[in-house]
Parts: sequence; structure tokens; C-alpha cells
Amino acid sequence: MALYEHVMIARQDLSNAQAEALNEHFGAVLADNGGTVVDTEYWGVKTMAYKINKNRKGHYSYLRTDAPSDAVQEMERLMRLHDDVMRVLTIKVDAHDEGPSVQMQKRDEREGRRERR
Repeated sequence: MALYEHVMIARQDLSNAQAEALNEHFGAVLADNGGTVVDTEYWGVKTMAYKINKNRKGHYSYLRTDAPSDAVQEMERLMRLHDDVMRVLTIKVDAHDEGPSVQMQKRDEREGRRERR
């Protein structure tokens, strides 16, 4: 099986719980087709550079998967058909990086800073 990384942008009017439920739903789709979800990260609501479907913000989610190509194609097809998903990006990688993604590392660095006076 091949290793993939997926980034998904969901509509901004969803709650955090609904956005994370989308990760679980699409992870179940992969599992039904013989794949596994290695790691999921919810990056939160972020402002986009331009409007997509009249939305300026979106819930960003990140999935690391180990799945056959048929399972990934089916998951992407269902993501594109889902009303709450605005964009999907899938990349095939040679190996998954250890630890959190770059987006989560940035968040950890910001929290570690001391307050300015």
C-alpha cells in the first residue's frame, strides 16, 4: 500500500465537532476499502487567500493514510461530492514525517512565546 497525505477544507459554518466528524467519516471510508488512517490533525478555522464558494474561512484538516490507490480514489470522490467539503488536496509521499505537521509546530511555537508588554 502507498502512503498519502490529504488536506481538506470544510465550510466555515460547521462546528468544530462536525468538522472533526468529517475526518472520522472519511477515515471509515478508507478503512472499508482496505486502507488505514495513520494520523489526523485538525488545524482549525483559517482565513483563505481568496473566496471559495463565497467563503473567506474554512476548517482545515490533515490526514496521513496508508491505503491502496482504489481506496484513496473512492475517498476523494466522496469528498468532492460532499456538500461541506470545499477543497481537497492529496499527495503521495515516500514516508510519513514523525511528529506533528508544520502547521501544528507553528502553533506550538506561538504558544511557547512569552507575553509582550
